[in-house]
Amino acid sequence: MKVGPVLRALPTLFRVGFAEAVAYRAEMLVWILATTMPLVMLALWTAVARQAPIGPFGEKDFIAYFLATLIVRQLTGSWASWQLTFEIKNGVLAARLLRPLPAVLSYAVDNLSALPMRFLVSVPVAIAGLVSVGRSMLPSTAWGWVYFALAVWGGWLITFLVNIAIGTLSFFMESSNKVMDVWMAAFMVFSGYLIPVELFPSGLRKVADFLPFRYQIGLPVEIFTSRHAQDDALSLLARQWLWVVLLALLVHLLWRRGLRRFAAYGG
Repeated sequence: MKVGPVLRALPTLFRVGFAEAVAYRAEMLVWILATTMPLVMLALWTAVARQAPIGPFGEKDFIAYFLATLIVRQLTGSWASWQLTFEIKNGVLAARLLRPLPAVLSYAVDNLSALPMRFLVSVPVAIAGLVSVGRSMLPSTAWGWVYFALAVWGGWLITFLVNIAIGTLSFFMESSNKVMDVWMAAFMVFSGYLIPVELFPSGLRKVADFLPFRYQIGLPVEIFTSRHAQDDALSLLARQWLWVVLLALLVHLLWRRGLRRFAAYGG
């Protein structure tokens, strides 16, 4: 792969991807609304915490946590698994393979191109809510913001790579959507999306610490709401990026084998 042509093609592909997101803004709005579960959990947990704190979380802590979760969910979401599954089964992937950049990178561009639309709709509301709760809950140091940026980027990469890995299974089976459904169910439980990982029983929390789900959502949210000291945050970031490396290797392996199968069947 030549880097020069890829770099020249990226701006055009981002413009095309953004234009598609705007053209299909109704579908995009439905996707955004479908990821607003943190607002439901915010109402539930703050109602409970209004009577008494739950562990280290008081009412304001829950508000900050779930508004941050809304932001992170919008910034790290991916639908590449469903997209890839559809294109494999309908043969559309063959046309994507003719583009001037690797197909996996083109899926990444498609997903990242929709970020401005998601950001425009949901993130300003959440940020305004966070500021109203109290700026003391946001990172107060430069390293806090740098770690948050790294955590969000790592969270997006884990989500995207998992989507590609599961979508690639459609090279070998009728459809990988059921596998994605199982992944999403585990994600809801272990990621911190519905309940902060800090409130898990100690044994379950240790399990969550070694699974990738927490590093998709929970870790960026925890850093954004200043729930970790610098050393702890750095240790957790190291675990997150280890998952990124492992998943990238898995995607490389599945993609190469899957493409050979795709070509063998005349895809």
